[in-house]
Amino acid sequence: MSKNDQNNKKAIALHKKLGGKVTIGSAMPVTSRAELSLVYTPGVAAVSSLLHKHPELARDYTIKGKTVAVISDGSAVLGLGNIGPYGALPVMEGKCALFKTFANVQAFPIVLSTQNVERIVEAVCAIAPVFGGINLEDFAAPNCFEIEERIKARLDIPVMHDDQHGTAIAVLAALINAAKVVKKDLKKLKVVISGAGAAGTAIAKLLIKAGIKDIVMLDSRGVVDSTRKESHKKELAKHTNPRKVAGGLREALVGADALIGVSGPGLATAADITLMAPKAIVLAMANPTPEILPEEALKGGAAVVGTGRSDYPNQINNSLVFPGVFRGALDNRVSKITDEMKLQAAKNLAALVKRPTADKIVPGPFEKGIAAAVAKAIR
Repeated sequence: MSKNDQNNKKAIALHKKLGGKVTIGSAMPVTSRAELSLVYTPGVAAVSSLLHKHPELARDYTIKGKTVAVISDGSAVLGLGNIGPYGALPVMEGKCALFKTFANVQAFPIVLSTQNVERIVEAVCAIAPVFGGINLEDFAAPNCFEIEERIKARLDIPVMHDDQHGTAIAVLAALINAAKVVKKDLKKLKVVISGAGAAGTAIAKLLIKAGIKDIVMLDSRGVVDSTRKESHKKELAKHTNPRKVAGGLREALVGADALIGVSGPGLATAADITLMAPKAIVLAMANPTPEILPEEALKGGAAVVGTGRSDYPNQINNSLVFPGVFRGALDNRVSKITDEMKLQAAKNLAALVKRPTADKIVPGPFEKGIAAAVAKAIR
């Protein structure tokens, strides 16, 4: 039995034993009639009446002030694709466990039995009064863009599609430190992004905000350019590929300083990496199998290599980001996660690595201070 098969067997056994990874507990023990009369009837009626008159106080008197909804329609789950709500539920539970573990944020998993944009927007907005933030997860592109924007426009609490923005923040932090290691100017990097879905699109937008001007985007059809029909790819084409590169990944990699992979397994080889500029940066984050394995990237001459996996150095994962983002959002009662906050979060995350090296461009997930550092940017 392979190591991966053994791990899968252990994971299945653990989940059956636990019966899920999230529990609900009372904030105080209810052990007497006096306590019962305060937390429930008749005392609770006074709180209900207060919030009926002053709904803006809900954060102070209910779980709204400290709870995040982790919501998915199961249309783009990890590397598994469209496996629906039941397939998504264990992942959303895991996300909630990470919220609690890394940032002491209470979160609850919600999966929806629809992939219709209109119904999703209505459902999320309808349950929003309970929560202080909405973390959207594993929604497929292009629907994810419309879903997030429409929900954000209707709610006064922070809404973030983590596959987009959490990933983008982690990537920018890694790229900031990788550029230091190879002694290149971040803003002058020639960057290739393999994958133009939710994550790739958000990464490109944040890198542009960070001042990087030379970005080439690719999807399964090759370089994204102005001939594309999809609205979000047309928009991407307006702000990327300034050198008018044509073709596929090999053509795009010629002379590139960095390859960022958020696409699929085994798309690049060591020979492809040799086409890049000297001291190349390769962040291949497809899971569980990256676009190129680290040993292959190094064989091709890459100077800094990162993946989304925990069994290699430089695990670049949105788990470094989302707990702190929502910790800061809840503590400071922000209504929107802005681009300026995302940029500062990336800088704060990068700054936790005092002396970046080829094997250390981001902090490890269990290092202290990560959530606090990210949270400082969300205010």
